[in-house]
Amino acid sequence: MDIQGLDYNTQREKLLLPEYGREIQKMVDYAVSLPSRDERLKCARSIVRMMLTKVPQIRDNANYEQTLWDHLYLMSGKQLDIDWPFDVSGAEKIHAKPQPIPLPQNRIRMRHYGRLVEELLEKVKEMPAGDERNELVRQLANQMKRDLLTWGHGSADDEKVADDLARLTNGVIQLDLGRFRFGKVTAITAEEGKRSRRKR
Repeated sequence: MDIQGLDYNTQREKLLLPEYGREIQKMVDYAVSLPSRDERLKCARSIVRMMLTKVPQIRDNANYEQTLWDHLYLMSGKQLDIDWPFDVSGAEKIHAKPQPIPLPQNRIRMRHYGRLVEELLEKVKEMPAGDERNELVRQLANQMKRDLLTWGHGSADDEKVADDLARLTNGVIQLDLGRFRFGKVTAITAEEGKRSRRKR
């Protein structure tokens, strides 16, 4: 639809940093066109003050002034020729995309326990006997029971946890169910998790 006299944002040039708005972009374009270096710097300082009013929460950052000048540099298309009060050579890093995080490639033997429990089982196998290992075994057994309740369709008897602990540690950890006491463990279902997040 093309109605004479109407100017749509979709027909305008795309903004590099839209959070500052089109008016600030026009000011930056005007500053670039000024003939005198002193005039450009004076105009740039005014623009940075205006940018701060558009995004006041940027003050929460420790180096917010550096960020504002970096943004100004980028908005000018790196064309603003002034004596920059900050080093703007690293301004392009703002648009740099982070490297993707590689996903773990090794297979999890028992998916309902997850990778962290598997890693703890490997660690507890190598630990010397003592209070530290006993405490880790206690926490690990309770976590395994919790995982079984959550993902094992409600079947999480103590014998199953003790059997899995012994099997997955090659017999190094043997729970004495006559003496070992599990903590109070309740499963959090996916539906309960959703409800608790809604309440926040």
